[in-house]
Amino acid sequence: MQQLFSDEICLKANGIILKPLSLQHEEGLKHACQDGELWNIRVTSVPHVSQVNAYIETALQQKQQQCRVPFVVLRESDGTVLGTTSFHDIILSVRRLEIGYTWYAQSVQRTHVNTTCKLLLLAYAFEQLNAETVGLRTDIFNLKSQKAIERLGIKKDGVLRGYALRRDGTIRDTVMYSSVKGEWLNIQAHLNDLMRQYHKTP
Repeated sequence: MQQLFSDEICLKANGIILKPLSLQHEEGLKHACQDGELWNIRVTSVPHVSQVNAYIETALQQKQQQCRVPFVVLRESDGTVLGTTSFHDIILSVRRLEIGYTWYAQSVQRTHVNTTCKLLLLAYAFEQLNAETVGLRTDIFNLKSQKAIERLGIKKDGVLRGYALRRDGTIRDTVMYSSVKGEWLNIQAHLNDLMRQYHKTP
């Protein structure tokens, strides 16, 4: 799984590109988080527009520490930055990682973008990295995120009580989800079916 930390990773499908996040993407991410003023959503980790530089710097530091691999999400046709996502909580010894730190400009939410990103990341994790387990997590009050994860066909593991602090200082319960290698082919077929449905939508 050491290839996970390569700066050469570039994943592409359905008009979406995932490539390593860098400071060059700062202005694009600022525009993305301003699309809907996403930092006002209490149950997400979207930075305020003034904190995007620090957000990227933190992600890059965590990459150096080999505990997070951040990506920028781009629209292939024009290079527009649509958001960001990451592999994180990487445990090499048991071949486990999680997908998170995910957010998109409001204008591309509820489109094919999230499904495409999850399809790309899950395929890379299971097929290229030979991961055993891929996890996802979200705030117990982020019902929109829970619905999106469950729509992907990924199973709910349970709830971790009093797991983390939100930005406003309140303590959150965290809903945990995961998929294991043996489930990947079924999930892949399901995600491809979802993509076909998007393409049929006017």
